[in-house]
Amino acid sequence: MDVFLFSFICCKLLFFLSESSFASDTITSSQSLSDGRTLVSKDGSFELGFFSPGSSKNRYVGIWYKNMPVKTVVWVANRINPINDSSGLLVVNQTGNLVLTSQDKSVVWSANLSKVVRTPVVLQLLDSGNLVLRGERDGGSETYLWQSFDYPSDTLLPGMKLGWDLKTGLERRITSWKSPDDPSPGNFIWAVERQDNPELIMWKGSRKFQRSGPWNGLQFSASPLRPNPIFNFSLVSNEDELCYTFDMRDKAAFSRIVMNQTLYLLQRFIWNKATQSWELYSYLPRDLCDTYALCGACGVCIINDLPVCHCLNGFKPKSRGYVDWSQGCVRDKSLNYSRQDGFIKFTAMKLPDATPSRVSKSMNLNECREKCLENSSCMAYTNSDIRGGGSGCAMWFGELIDMRDFPDAGQDLYIRMSASEIEYADQGAKGKPTTKIVVIVVPTAALLAAVLIAGYLIHKSRRNIKTENKRETDQVQNMDLQLPLFELATIANATDNFSINNKLGEGGFGPVYKGTLVDGQEIAVKRLSKISEQGLKELKNEVILFSKLQHRNLVKLLGCCIQGEEKLLIYEFMPNKSLNSFIFDQERCKILDWSKRFHIICGTARGVMYLHQDSRLRIIHRDLKASNVLLDQDMNPKISDFGLARAFGGDETEGNTKRVIGTYGYMAPEYASDGQFSVKSDVFSFGILLLEIVSGKKNRGFYHSDNKLNLIGHAWKLWNEGMPSQLIDPCIQGSFNLAEVIRCIHIGLLCVQQHPKDRPSMPSVILMLGSETVLPQPKQPGYLADRKSTRQDYSSSTPESCSTNTFTISEFEGR
Repeated sequence: MDVFLFSFICCKLLFFLSESSFASDTITSSQSLSDGRTLVSKDGSFELGFFSPGSSKNRYVGIWYKNMPVKTVVWVANRINPINDSSGLLVVNQTGNLVLTSQDKSVVWSANLSKVVRTPVVLQLLDSGNLVLRGERDGGSETYLWQSFDYPSDTLLPGMKLGWDLKTGLERRITSWKSPDDPSPGNFIWAVERQDNPELIMWKGSRKFQRSGPWNGLQFSASPLRPNPIFNFSLVSNEDELCYTFDMRDKAAFSRIVMNQTLYLLQRFIWNKATQSWELYSYLPRDLCDTYALCGACGVCIINDLPVCHCLNGFKPKSRGYVDWSQGCVRDKSLNYSRQDGFIKFTAMKLPDATPSRVSKSMNLNECREKCLENSSCMAYTNSDIRGGGSGCAMWFGELIDMRDFPDAGQDLYIRMSASEIEYADQGAKGKPTTKIVVIVVPTAALLAAVLIAGYLIHKSRRNIKTENKRETDQVQNMDLQLPLFELATIANATDNFSINNKLGEGGFGPVYKGTLVDGQEIAVKRLSKISEQGLKELKNEVILFSKLQHRNLVKLLGCCIQGEEKLLIYEFMPNKSLNSFIFDQERCKILDWSKRFHIICGTARGVMYLHQDSRLRIIHRDLKASNVLLDQDMNPKISDFGLARAFGGDETEGNTKRVIGTYGYMAPEYASDGQFSVKSDVFSFGILLLEIVSGKKNRGFYHSDNKLNLIGHAWKLWNEGMPSQLIDPCIQGSFNLAEVIRCIHIGLLCVQQHPKDRPSMPSVILMLGSETVLPQPKQPGYLADRKSTRQDYSSSTPESCSTNTFTISEFEGR
């Protein structure tokens, strides 16, 4: 019996020692790592082991943060070749190579060491998150034979290098996962462009998607020039390597950069210890002007103008008629391609695509100018290093592509121009006139102003009585619209004289028509009804705001027409009409499978976040709903109708009104009852929209026969009963990731909580949509019960339309 007990204790002790060896940070060639066991870095920050992403059952070897509520994976070994069972074994084999095998002992993944290593090799997970194979060189000194930092997945960690080892030709780049369930490489890549004037490029497949601008000695030139208290950035460029890296000033803090396939964003996160969650610090692309080559060659993007694309001073659009900015701009006057040419200085610019540029670090700016002037192919030059007043020389040969105006950053750029053009062009990116032009323009403008004033006085003397509506019309006519003005005849011709056959729908402001311009472009025309009592104010508001807004998830306002009694807004045409024409239709709902719906949710969230945070003014939409989310030909969502929106400046975040305007079923309770609105009011509306997209049911008009609750109340009841899946639209059955849909329901309920302070911000919503962080439990939402019967005396009789660019306004008088 004693022998048996002793044997039992020995076995237990051996088992314990075996298990504890895998709680360490290393394994040697005499050990292996099986599914279910892990390595942990010495400081406990990172863990290596087998995992299954999302709802997938495939097994991968990866590295993740050890002590976080939700597994945040930062590296995957076998991202292309998963294992479909738990038989995986990670081992350092007899040749010193690191290999991953499956059940039949076949090699699934390998570190692919080029040489056989006969000395003892150790696999170690470092505190930085780097997995390394340590061995000895021939001379006896220890080195890294292989490291995971050389083969990134979708994440860049502090201390990792993005770029090139020029000795070996190794390129380090990060590549998005295909989906949250599939870590295999997606089609978004972030890499350092190997060229004379290096810059960071985001690729979508083989196409450039976004560009950082070249390195200027301090940072990449398309980044805001301001002190950064959190990060240190560096670019190393020498004979041995070309790489970008970052680290944290607070070495105890966690941060990561992730290439996100779902949101088409490069996201930088910081770990918040207080909330135990990742916070979105920054992202790219930031706005429409970050879109690569948006304005074509010699075009410049100015985000606060409309249209955002302009030609540089001395250039004109290449296309005629309706401007196609993808064709770029051409010179007003041809170059001599000799020393007779000169240069114009453009300030605060994102420098052009640096691929056709060359750098000389030894030249100063004057020498750079002379060198560029001598070469007939040289089109522009600037300092390559802005430190200490500027040094070095960067010259561009060929077309100047992907420039933008950058008031808070950017560099001076000297662009080659003909001598005759320089006489009339000032040194400014927006084409400010020189003294000679001022001498001509000022008297002309004064004469024109005098004519206009005289005309106004004559007009006023002929009409002694003006209605309030006419005074509003004059205000609209005299606004600095910053929009192309269309002739009424052009729009009448495009819409077949506003034919009933071209009518798309009608809202409180008036009808909307489809039209086709002479160049073939399809448009949607909002026509203010002559009998509309409220449409003029909304139209004026929309024009003012649209001149300030540009984002891929906002409908583009192409121009306007204000002529006589006619007041028209011209938009890009959305061939797939509005979101509600799909999700609330029993047949068309099948077209929107879950992947399309999730894409629409994320795109709409990005659009609302832009309004709240990234536009020049903080915008509260106040009428976010399914009929105001339009879909282009690729089912990309675009938020429309800014007639009810309110703009705030500075640190303002909320307002109050006695005239509550919006659509019943989407308004936050504090707005509907007390007229108080804020960014959290839009969050509430987004939550309603999210629940409608998941369920295929309208919040307004939904009435469950069993529990007499509206859609919010029904969703809340199912959540508390542990049956949220019963809310899912039958139209998407079989096409969805259950965990992802449930997460969206969870986020929707967080957005519609009763108290505004409990609702997340839109940046937090986007973070929650794009990650697997643990979400807080939602509190009771507003409007649990259907209030249709108790609020009918306030509701408008105007029906909600399903047509493109058709908007309904339901008014409530505030108490």
